[in-house]
Amino acid sequence: MYPLLRSALFALDPETSHHATLTGLQTAYKLGVLPLFAKIPPDDTRTVMGLKFRNPVGLAAGLDKNGECIDGLAALGFGSIEIGTITPRPQPGNPQPRLFRLPQAQGIINRMGFNNLGVDALVENVKNAEYGGILGINIGKNADTPIERAADDYLIGLRKVYEHASYVAINISSPNTKNLRQLQGGDELDALLAQLKAEQEKLAQQHGNYVPVAVKIAPDLDTEQIQQIAALLMRHRLDGVIATNTTLSRVGVENLEHGNEAGGLSGAPVREKSTAVIRQLAAELQGALPIIGVGGILKGADAAEKMQAGAALVQVYSGLIYRGPELVAECAKAIRDAGRAAS
Repeated sequence: MYPLLRSALFALDPETSHHATLTGLQTAYKLGVLPLFAKIPPDDTRTVMGLKFRNPVGLAAGLDKNGECIDGLAALGFGSIEIGTITPRPQPGNPQPRLFRLPQAQGIINRMGFNNLGVDALVENVKNAEYGGILGINIGKNADTPIERAADDYLIGLRKVYEHASYVAINISSPNTKNLRQLQGGDELDALLAQLKAEQEKLAQQHGNYVPVAVKIAPDLDTEQIQQIAALLMRHRLDGVIATNTTLSRVGVENLEHGNEAGGLSGAPVREKSTAVIRQLAAELQGALPIIGVGGILKGADAAEKMQAGAALVQVYSGLIYRGPELVAECAKAIRDAGRAAS
């Protein structure tokens, strides 16, 4: 059924289609009809970052920025849901159009720019959701906050979402907020992680609950940068790393319609770059902290590949747009089958 629905959705402007999908999912959840469309994977529990994930296939941040469709998305069978990226204050994001499909390559280019309703609105939506599973909340900085004050925004976000999140993801790798990726550099990242870790420890004591913090990184990193990031993640005792965000590369799509639009490229074209980063991270980290693999998962084999490269969990987003809800169960099965074969 999804191919028919996708044809209708792809006839719409991508951003209009995005909002229609979220509204439709949440309505279908309330009407109780989502089980007709989604095959729920059997439980395949994994303990990662001290949290129990019902299965290893999660939803990546970006689809539900404001936490408006948590229950509808959870009903598709995900083992976790990550919402955001959210900023301290509401912001409109970049001018439209800012979202482009590349169907020939099963890719998407976006330059959304952290458009969101602000952290307070997201927290209210989380409070109103019925979902009781693993919920990640992805936080970023406002576009008009100077890069040298970025830590202030991340600390505000961490404080506000802490008691409502199963884990908090720190987005320092979106290509669509000016200079944001500078925060992946050695000195900048060292200073940011030190402040985040100190605040996490203070909040854990204050709330009597330790909420893990993971950092989301880019695929456009060289070997030395990955080594440096891995060393800093271990030094500051971060709880996880999400690899990866979208790429600035246009290799393989430069001749397609919209292929040279500004923004981050996701979907199938980023798969190999993402997996390569995961593989190198795993070699550097040696199990010191878990990797959540994301980028270019369009079929079950892609998810299994990420796990074999060293990921403890995977997340999907663009693949869900192209494949629909069946992708979740397909990925969960492929990971389970690969694990059995290896043992």
